Amino acid sequence: MAGSSLLALIDDIATILDDVAVMTKLAAKKTAGVLGDDLALNAQQVTGVNADRELPVVWAVAKGSAVNKAILVPLALLISAFLPWAVTPLLMVGGLFLCFEGVEKLAHKFLHSEAEDEAHHAELTQALVDPNVDLVALEKEKIKGAVRTDFILSAEIIAISLGVVAGAPLMTQVTVLVGVAVLMTVGVYGLVAGIVKIDDLGLALSRSSSGFHQSLGAGILKAAPWLMKSLSIAGTVAMFLVGGGILTHGIPPLHHAIEEFAHHAGEVPGLGGLLAALVPTLADGLIGIVAGAVALGVVTVFQRVLSRGRKAA
Repeated sequence: MAGSSLLALIDDIATILDDVAVMTKLAAKKTAGVLGDDLALNAQQVTGVNADRELPVVWAVAKGSAVNKAILVPLALLISAFLPWAVTPLLMVGGLFLCFEGVEKLAHKFLHSEAEDEAHHAELTQALVDPNVDLVALEKEKIKGAVRTDFILSAEIIAISLGVVAGAPLMTQVTVLVGVAVLMTVGVYGLVAGIVKIDDLGLALSRSSSGFHQSLGAGILKAAPWLMKSLSIAGTVAMFLVGGGILTHGIPPLHHAIEEFAHHAGEVPGLGGLLAALVPTLADGLIGIVAGAVALGVVTVFQRVLSRGRKAA
């Protein structure tokens, strides 16, 4: 009897762990858009910091991120336990914010000239050599700004993950949310630390006496700016796909319409399989762009009205 009870307990534990692994993987997949943007954004936050202070700044932001998630995970569990009806609306808000942020990035890219971006970079560079600039205060301000941004991105990650585990037992919810929080914090800031120091690696290799190392270092130095651009582009695309997917799944008639269209596309001779896979993804991305553009328009109008009201007062 005791042996069978132990085996049953082990089987239950194995089942729970299997559920946790599957849900954690799904949650990580759904938060890919936030992850890509988080990587690029946090790597850019270090701009304007002395090279020997880059890793301490990343570490300080990582600790702030851990505190953010320590606040958000219990809050998400309380919402799931006492306000389960709020999970879907929160998830929709998170998806819409992803789309809004993606369109905002595109708008900034196309509405701001390269000269403006270069002037901003030159201003940051000048701050490093200006003796009148308090670099300690500048560094602290950057850390505070990065932690505030991380709170928003972390809230999106936790909200999306909560949507995956909303119907699961409490222990599974706790394990998945904590697992995703730890995985994202360690993964994101570990990669950010590697990205911000990759140019130092390239420089060190380029000064080596080995011709192979010099060529490798030169290649790394050339590739580093492209890596940042690629991360930013991939993050923006993923934001539309993930955010749009959240919105379409939250609106059943729209989701069913996309599924039906994908089913008909799958019947096209020769290309059916490819079209059936591409249609939902493209539809999610398109809906994400449209929703983000509408959200940006509403926010812009509201900001202008608010600004005029302040001037009138």
